[in-house]
Parts: sequence; C-alpha cells; structure tokens
Amino acid sequence: MTSTTTTSRATVYGYPRQGAERQLKKAIESYWAGRVDADALLATARDLRLRNLAELRDAGIDEIPSNYFSFYDHVLDTSWLLGAIPERHLAAVPDATTAAGRLDRYFAMARGTADAPPMEMTKWFDTNYHYLVPELGPDTQFSLDASKPLDEFAEALEQGVTTRPVVLGPVSFLLLAKDPTGTDGFQPLDLLDRIVPLYVDLLRQLREAGAEWVQLDEPALVTDQPAEVLGKVEETYAALAREEARPKILVASYFDRLGEALPVLAAAPVEGLAIDFTGSAAANVEGLAAAGGIPRKRLVAGIVNGRNIWAADLTAALTTLGTLLGLAGTVDVAPSCSLLHVPLDVTLETDLDPEIAGWLSFARQKLEEIVTLRRGLTEDRSTIANALHVNASRLASRAASPIVRVPAVRDRVAAITDTDLHRAAPYGKRRQAQQDRLRLPELPTTTIGSFPQTGELRKARAALRAGKLDRDAYQEAMKAEIRAVIAEQEQIGLDVLVHGEPERNDMVQYFGEQLTGFLATQHGWVQSYGTRYVRPPLIVGDVARPEPMTVAWATYAQSLTERPVKGMLTGPVTMLAWSFVRDDQPEGDTARQVAFALRDEVVDLENAGIKVIQVDEPALRETLPLRTADRAAYLEWAVASFRLATSGVRDETQIHTHMCYAEFGDVLQAIIDMDADVISLEAARSNMAIVADLARAGYPNEAGPGVWDIHSPRVPSVEEIVGHLRTASSAFPADRLWVNPDCGLKTRGYPEVRATLANLVEATGQVRARS
Repeated sequence: MTSTTTTSRATVYGYPRQGAERQLKKAIESYWAGRVDADALLATARDLRLRNLAELRDAGIDEIPSNYFSFYDHVLDTSWLLGAIPERHLAAVPDATTAAGRLDRYFAMARGTADAPPMEMTKWFDTNYHYLVPELGPDTQFSLDASKPLDEFAEALEQGVTTRPVVLGPVSFLLLAKDPTGTDGFQPLDLLDRIVPLYVDLLRQLREAGAEWVQLDEPALVTDQPAEVLGKVEETYAALAREEARPKILVASYFDRLGEALPVLAAAPVEGLAIDFTGSAAANVEGLAAAGGIPRKRLVAGIVNGRNIWAADLTAALTTLGTLLGLAGTVDVAPSCSLLHVPLDVTLETDLDPEIAGWLSFARQKLEEIVTLRRGLTEDRSTIANALHVNASRLASRAASPIVRVPAVRDRVAAITDTDLHRAAPYGKRRQAQQDRLRLPELPTTTIGSFPQTGELRKARAALRAGKLDRDAYQEAMKAEIRAVIAEQEQIGLDVLVHGEPERNDMVQYFGEQLTGFLATQHGWVQSYGTRYVRPPLIVGDVARPEPMTVAWATYAQSLTERPVKGMLTGPVTMLAWSFVRDDQPEGDTARQVAFALRDEVVDLENAGIKVIQVDEPALRETLPLRTADRAAYLEWAVASFRLATSGVRDETQIHTHMCYAEFGDVLQAIIDMDADVISLEAARSNMAIVADLARAGYPNEAGPGVWDIHSPRVPSVEEIVGHLRTASSAFPADRLWVNPDCGLKTRGYPEVRATLANLVEATGQVRARS
C-alpha cells in the first residue's frame, strides 16, 4: 500500500535540555557556586545544543527546532525576550552588559537574591514542569532582546541546519502572567497591543537571519477561553501575518483539545498549525473536520504522545494520520508536545527487563517512532512492515504480562464501600481529641518534611547501590542523620518535628521502589524546574504494598523526642502525577490501588504510636484537567483516593496534607472535601493570597500557609515572616493557623535552614505574644 502524499516531514517541538549525564544541571550549579565562570557555562550549553542538533539530524528528523533550550525556563526566557524584567531584579543586578551580568540578572529573576525575591513559580499547565510567572502591570514597558533566538538559530545554521525557532506565543504569554500590583480592572492581556509589535520585529529579524518557519506556541488555547480572548487571538495573528518580511508561522498547541479555539486558528492567516491528537486531544480530529479542515495549510500532527513513556501503537497512529491527510494541505509527523517531559533514552536503563524495556519509548525512541510514521506516509508501507510487526508484538507482550493484572488487588478495589472513604467523626470532634492528645500552642510550628540532602547522604545511598556499603552501615548512617535533624529542631524550638527523610531519594521514587507494580529507572531524569531533575517511576502493573515502608524510620525518630514527629507519606494523586502512569486503564483505578497501599501504611504508623501523619498531595491541582467539563470526574476520584488512604485512623490521629506551587482557586472545594485535619500550602511568593481564598471558600479545618519560599536561597527576616503571619491571621482564624515553610527543605543548605527556621520560630513567638 502506498501513501497519498510524498511531502510529509518528521519534526519535534523541543528535546530534553540537560544532556545524558545532566551536564547542564552540573554546569549551572557550578556557576552558582563560583566554581566555573560565565564563559564555561555558556560553552557547556553550546555543546549540549550542538549535540542535540546532531542527534536529531542523525535520527532522521527533517525539520529541527531551535530556541527550545533554556538555562532555567522557557517562560522566563520569554519575559527576558520582551524586556519584562521586574524592577527589583534590575536593581539587584544593575549591570547586564557582560555575559556574567546577563546570567546573574536572569538567575536573580528565577532564584532571587538577598534583597530581591524571585518571580512566582507555578506548574506548566497539567505537567510537573514549573515556569516563572511573568509579572506585568498596567505600567509595564517592553523592549525586544532577540539575541537568544537569533544566536541559537545562527549557531545551527553554522552546522548547515536551517532550524525552526520556537517562541512562546503572545496570547499565551499574557494569559500566563500576573499583575503584582493588583490593579482593579486590569488584566495582562490588556497589554497585547504593546507586545504584538515586538513579535512583528522578532519575526522580521528571524527572517533576515534566514528562518523559513517560526513556531509560536499557544498552549493556553487548549483551556477554556471566552469569546473575548478568542477575538484577541484572531486580531493578533491577523496583525502578525500582515508583516510581509517574515517567516511562515506555525501556531502550536498541545496537552488537550482545542475546542472552540480550533476554528479560530483554522481561519487565521497563518501557514501552519501544530495540533495534539493524543489522549483527550484525539477529539481534535473531529474538531478539525468540523472546522472544514485546513486544506491550504500545513498540519504538524502530534500523534506520538510526548508526555508518557509507552511505546506508541504505530498501526493506530497511521490510521489517524490517514484521516488527517484528507483534512490538511500537508501532514507532518511529530510528538504531541516538547519531549522535555520524558527521559532521554531507554537503552541507558540496563537494569530493566528487556521485555519491559520493549514496552517503553523515551525521547530517542520517540524520534524513531516519528520517523517510522513519516516513512509510513511517504513510502510504500512494506518498507516499515518489520517495524510495525515488532511494535505489535511488544504491545501484545505488555497486554498479556502477569505483572500487569493482579486479581487480589483488583478484588480489593472492587469491594470499596462508602465507609472506607470517611473518617469516623467530623472535624470538630476530631480536633478536640487531637488537641487533648497533642497539647500544641497557638500557631504551632513545623516543617513540610524533608531536610537538606547532603552530599554525605547521597554518597551513602550510592555506596549502598554499588555494594560498597552494607545495609547495617547504611541504616546507621541514616539514623545518625535523623538524630541530628531531631536535635536541630528541638534546639530551634519547633513544635511538631519531622525525621528529615534522609533515606529518601525522592518523595515518589522512594515509595515506588517498595510497591509492586512500580519500576524505577537509573537515568530517567526529567526536568521539574531549573536545575531540579526527578526520575519518575513507571507504573507498569497493579499496585500493592508487600510490607511497611516508613514505620521503622518514623518510630525511631519518635523515640528520640517527646514532641510529636510526623509520619510522612506521598498521596495517591501525587504518586500518579509524578510517575509515568500505565495507560491501559482509567487513572482513577490506578489511584485507588495506590490509595489502598498507603492506607495500610497509615494504619501501621498509627498502631506504632505516630500521632501526626502527613499525606502530601502537591500534585492534586497540577493534574486538574485543562478543560472545565472534565474536572468533576477527576476531582471525584482524586478526593476519594486521598480519603481512602487517610480514613482508616482514629479521631485522635491528626492527618496533614501539603500542596505547593500551583493555582489553588479551582480546587478549593476539593481541598475542603479531602477533610484533612491540617493542610499546608505554598504562599510566600504570592504574599499569602491563598489564605484569603481559603477564608472566602469557608475552609473549616486548619491551614499552614507557607511563610518561607524554599526555592530561593535567600533567608527571610523575622520581620518578613511576622508580616506574613499578620497577613494570614487577618484573613483566617489564628487558632486554626500553623506556621511552616512553603515546601520541603531538601534542596536547601543547613546554614540557611537553621537561620530561617530560627527566624520562623522567633517570628511566631512575637505574634503569639501580641495576640
């Protein structure tokens, strides 16, 4: 069978930035520590970009992107591109005429300085990637600095490759922004007329440099947008298209269906659209047909899922591509989004069972899938017959594997009753029982869970894995760290302590390594934010807990102190969100399996004498479906899974949860419905805004708004923390407030942890004395 077109190309939107050995992370952190200079950091970045360029070219990618690389975050890069740099960061680094000055100002925006807090950080749509929120007010003035996209385009051109520069589109950039001034009646989208001319200028400069196509990403259009915003989209792309001296424009969307935005883009005077056709975004096929197709436009079809690690069903993908051939002028093959959301290469995972490895597709394997699909459109189908046969065999192997379906696990989930999903007594009765048992002061102080992961701890874990340290010696090293952490907290004066989690490599991976149905990787690193990379586990089959996971560590820590020590677990939604989840059953089913495993652990902790148990759900908001119509079903199973995990304890056992770095307004009712006794939330970067939100929503339980932004190296003063507490207590009852950082302290160093926690306790004492 032959295809009906010979013009299809293989392309991608972006590629992992860090390098196979996380060279970028190491170089940036060395620069921050003063071990290398700006020239060395820039040289490492250039080397990584050129390696990626060669890799993509050698894999058979016909059109390669540029400007997807970032030292920290591509939204931050767009703020820099447009000159939207907060005044405090201009003042913090006044001279940006040198390479070091530019880097230092850029990193000041991301991380802050001693005198200049960083920009707010939140989740990139429903992924675990974080972006820096642009700060735009009615008086913001813009100025174009096109050096980065131009330099990276020229860099590739020197290698003989004409790339397609990728830039965050103007509408999405403004929709992702916030107004720090809170000016009544103002929205960042009001600034569209100010930045469109800069985009026109950017397009002109890129065309002069030799660019033939430019990709403008508009992912915000897969969220619900009113007619007013869609009208702005229409006006914006009409204005950009009017510029004659420009490259062709490819407008890209991803992560979900476009809905009402699709006909607007289909009618826009641009030359191409890049559309996601995976998962729920498969509805874009029907939407495109309903819009009359785009017969005179290029379609870049996101047909290989760029967010998960499962091998694509190539035969099904070719069927979809065949349908799309009738709806567009040309059809190119691509992943659904940038490949920065998946690990680099399955072949690095030498410990994986080869059969299971065949079920998987990381970034390099996705390149192979994309090229195979492109060949399926441009060549006789017989040329890819072997690839299709191997693919079908691997899909069949996965479906038939005994690790995928475990009857005992499925029977337990099927037997869930409503009683399993509720605490025995309402919060008011539980609160009194917990107060009688814990006897905590007003504004109790605590931390979120982790303490700094020192080099010694990482070396001990590496030595254990390498067989250079036996289990007994390793456990003694961990106990020594726990003793030190408990002593630190007692000396500082915290009320509810944590054991510091020294034994944990990651808050999800640690549990995944102890649960059946999960698999860990060696090199499956994925960027979370900046230089923070994680190795998400893979959920390949039904989940169960063979034995207790945290009880021994928690009880050891509690034996060292009279103060309560929290048991620390990661909740079922976050276990899914920060793993690569199986795609062969509804996520709610997988979440309930994980919840039962955690429920067993919670009950065991309680029976071992742990009085306070924290089950973190930082990802509950980030996994919220992008389309409003899909949210009720998600929140139903997400809340039920948390309650299933936490409802097996007695009234006097206090259940905490934690959430951070997300927009919580859309899930406030779900937070109430979770019925945790105490919730701690990120709040420092947004100046306690969440507290007023909780009050307006009528949140009935206890809350700990974070008073210290732990993603910045700065140490907040006593006065600053007092200010946060006063703001919080002015909006929410002080007798139901806790005092804590925004998030865990794993990424911070002990000097700043000691200083800030001391300030936190001192500030709390001052506020208590004045109340």
